[in-house]
Amino acid sequence: MSKERARRRAERLVVLEKEKAKRARRSARRQRRRALLTSLKPGRRSSPGRLYRRSRAQRTGIVVVPLLVAAVVWFLVPELALRLVLIAMIVLVLPALVVVVLGRRS
Repeated sequence: MSKERARRRAERLVVLEKEKAKRARRSARRQRRRALLTSLKPGRRSSPGRLYRRSRAQRTGIVVVPLLVAAVVWFLVPELALRLVLIAMIVLVLPALVVVVLGRRS
């Protein structure tokens, strides 16, 4: 009777070892696949620009406020040359104003 139990225990251990090896292979394969995918993904630093590091409201403000100011300039300034100069100044000063008003984000 004890020989039979020992034989069954040995069979169970063999089956358990096979399952353990199978799980280990599957886990190693999963880790290799994850490592490959993370190496293929672009890093956080490769974002296209600094505009995407701002909230939606801030991005909307960066676009809408200069457009409104340009519209006000266009309708209130009578001379075309002066309009164009003022709108060019808005475009040139906008990045500095964004940094001063909204702060620098890295």
